[in-house]
Amino acid sequence: MNQTSRLHAGRPDYAILVTALALVVIGLIFVYSASFTVGLDAFNNPNYFMIRQVAAALLGLVLLLTFMRLDYHKLRVISPLFMLAAVVLLALVLVIGHEVYGAKSWIPLGPLPPFQPSEFAKLAIIIYISAWLASRGKSVGTFALGVVPFTISVGIVSGLVLIEPDTGTAMIIVMTTAALFFLAGANLAHLGAMMGIVAVILIMLVLGGGHRGDRVFAFLSAEEDPLGVGFQIRQLLIALGSGGVEGLGLGVSRQKFGYIPAAHSDGIFAIIGEETGYIGCMVVIMLFTYLCYRGFRIALNARDDFGFFLAMGVVCWIAFQTLANIGGITRTIPMTGIPMPFVSYGGSSMIMIMAAVGVLLSVSRYSKGQAYIERPARKRATIHQAAVKRTGPRAKQQAGDAIT
Repeated sequence: MNQTSRLHAGRPDYAILVTALALVVIGLIFVYSASFTVGLDAFNNPNYFMIRQVAAALLGLVLLLTFMRLDYHKLRVISPLFMLAAVVLLALVLVIGHEVYGAKSWIPLGPLPPFQPSEFAKLAIIIYISAWLASRGKSVGTFALGVVPFTISVGIVSGLVLIEPDTGTAMIIVMTTAALFFLAGANLAHLGAMMGIVAVILIMLVLGGGHRGDRVFAFLSAEEDPLGVGFQIRQLLIALGSGGVEGLGLGVSRQKFGYIPAAHSDGIFAIIGEETGYIGCMVVIMLFTYLCYRGFRIALNARDDFGFFLAMGVVCWIAFQTLANIGGITRTIPMTGIPMPFVSYGGSSMIMIMAAVGVLLSVSRYSKGQAYIERPARKRATIHQAAVKRTGPRAKQQAGDAIT
């Protein structure tokens, strides 16, 4: 009988787990600090947003642990189901979605907080594209077998998000999947043409006016309309500048009292800067940097292409979204309206980003650097062997007579 062996997963990258949980704790602290006045005024409950964020963090932790214990290879088999679910939910939100701040991005769930399908779509498209790229091989560089199916898949998801309209989330999806396409060996000419088309679409959307045009105007010349479209970005910068090096102190922010719209979600980094100063901002940035660094290491040590693309997809998602949020608040780029991962208020965002970290940790458990436990598979004992083991030589003779 041939000996076979089974490979058992090693330990997850606990550094990533600790870093992610540290960011969650920081987020809970500042969500409460930035939202208690809004909760008291709007819902007569200063803990309204805090309670919901804690609930989302706990649910996200459950998903993190679930995906961490799951063999990530199983996600490859069901990746089409993730993609189908994302498309269905994104189409459904356009029909029955709840509109907030001019975007129909949430599906109402009765007494429960509404669900934002675009956050689920980020993880779903990463899993699907990772599985697809891992199965394509060198054909990714061709037009018919690479560019066309990739463009269709990403175009459907990002297009549905863009219709909501949610330009920031659509850009995160496009940038993340484009990074994976590049890493898979895409033809640079094809990739450049695709990015050119995306740029043209963005320019047309901006020239079309509406909130997209207002954000670009606020980025370029907020001072010309300080009480209108330039109000938010100017108040964000005032909050950051007021903090100085050490900050005003936890809970002492002044800009959160009606000056910064959505201070507990999109603008939370400005509140962190105002209350903890340059030092607090750098701590948050360093935690994100370390998290991405560990994620890159996991990707480079992945045992197969699917694991590599999964890990890189999650890292790119976190990195791009963090840069977009901080860039908008510091007026480095136009405001996108997307939250800071782990930190900003938002149940759907918190739940899905923690689920994504669980996927990343699952890849880490099967990485090349893990000390695998190799165990021989059990062999069925023969009558002769079992008898000797139980009662010794006498049973051995009886077993031999039975066999003959």
